Parts: sequence; structure tokens; C-alpha cells
Amino acid sequence: MKVHEQISGRLREFIEAQPMFFVATAPNGPGGHVNVSPKGMSGTFVVLGGHRVAYLDYHGSGAETTAHLDENGRITLMFCAFQGPPNIVRLHGHGRTVPVTAPEFAEMLTLFPAPPDTHAVRSVIDVVVERVSDSCGYAVPLMTYEGDRDLLVRAHERRSEEDLAEYRRVKNGVSIDGRPIFTDPQRTT
Repeated sequence: MKVHEQISGRLREFIEAQPMFFVATAPNGPGGHVNVSPKGMSGTFVVLGGHRVAYLDYHGSGAETTAHLDENGRITLMFCAFQGPPNIVRLHGHGRTVPVTAPEFAEMLTLFPAPPDTHAVRSVIDVVVERVSDSCGYAVPLMTYEGDRDLLVRAHERRSEEDLAEYRRVKNGVSIDGRPIFTDPQRTT
């Protein structure tokens, strides 16, 4: 493993070329569940500098990342080479959720040059990266990328803004550990 000063050069190129990455967060203390989520879709991740990245967070089955970020901010993003030379890059840092209802949400969206449909985006996850490392990835399997799925976007395209707010309230109201999410009026309307 090698620790780097920042995201730059070949590391940035590698990160930006990956069609998929993983996000890990955890609550404080010994209880609660560690969460790992796969993320993808072209145009949903951006490197904003040597120590800052962001990704679009779409409506989905849970919102553990937001619950954990609200509690302690800790987050790790991991990128694996499934094609080409083996490599794994980890970005450790602290993040924050910028919900669709926040005044700065529209400005944050402009940081993504070519996002897919943004109607189903519930927030932007903004991460200050404190540690950048890469490792061999020798055990990561070789797999062929066939393309992005459009099911998530299609699943929400018929929903109105009110429907999506209700979705956040009902389906994303609490984490699997009972932590409130999207319950602040700023976040649900």
C-alpha cells in the first residue's frame, strides 16, 4: 500500500475511469451496522480537487450513508480495477449530505458536467478527503463492463417532487439502526 499526498495524475485518471465505486460509513460506538454501498452511473462522481470529491445520491432503498454522515461524517470511498492492471484506491475523509431541499443543492449540481437525469437525486454527498491510498488489487476479479443500468432513473421519473418528498419521509425516515434521516423539515419538503 502507498499513501499519496492528494488525488492527482494517474490516481485521478484511474478514479475517473471507474464505472463503479463503493462507499463505507459507520455509526459511532460499538453498536449499529457498518454500511457499504455500491455506486455507479456515468456522470454521478466528480473529483473537485486534490482533497475533495462529490457524488450524486439517488433515491433508493435506504439512506444509511446520510444517517452516518449526520452523526460523525466519517466516510471511505473505494475504487477497484475490474479491467486492466490491478489497482485499488481508497479515499478516507469526512463528508456531508447536501439534500435536494438545501439552498446550495442547485449550485452543487452544477459541479457535475454530464449527470444522468437529476430528477431522482435526493442529495449530493460532498467529501473532504484526508487520506489517499492505493494497493495492489491482485485478488480483484477481471470483469467486463457492459454499461450503466437506467432502472433507478426510470423508477423515479414518473414521481412528482411531492411523491419524492413522501418517499424520503416514508422509506428513508430512519436508518436500519433507528437513526432519523431526512426528518428535518429542510430535508423533506
